[in-house]
Amino acid sequence: MPAHSAAATRTPRGIRFAAVTTDRGIVARQIGREPRAFRRVAVRCPFGKPAVTEQAPFDDAGAPFPTTFWLTCPYLVAQVSRIEAAGGVERWTQSVRDDPALSRSLVRAHEEQRALRPQHAGGIAGALPGAGSLKCLHAHVAFALARPGYELGNLILAELGPLWPSRCCTE
Repeated sequence: MPAHSAAATRTPRGIRFAAVTTDRGIVARQIGREPRAFRRVAVRCPFGKPAVTEQAPFDDAGAPFPTTFWLTCPYLVAQVSRIEAAGGVERWTQSVRDDPALSRSLVRAHEEQRALRPQHAGGIAGALPGAGSLKCLHAHVAFALARPGYELGNLILAELGPLWPSRCCTE
């Protein structure tokens, strides 16, 4: 899918292209503001729209941006928010404490995150080594979608129900 698309209308004189929508513009609509530190779309939904973006380590003002992968799909954001509101951060933190395999998965993902962004000491969602709890399930879901193989993130994704809506949620 190209980084932009044009909306076309058929007129008596042919086709007129009314507007060009960039990925950045679509993301701004999805999140309700201009995206900070936007680098590129990392994952698209089945409808071709941005679902996860990759962020630069610093925004335009030079402020650190701790999250590499940002969940932008409104449907997924709502699904993850539902899990977080039901105590999901605490529940998944406890699962990591209780399950050595999940703990190892989280450690590997944090290490991968730090390797992707050596400018920052933090792991997923900016979590510092030894933090003791998860921070933001949205960031773990975004990481799992952008970097397949993250076991903990995949389990959180499985809790969402259908991964994608039946029709585009960004139209």
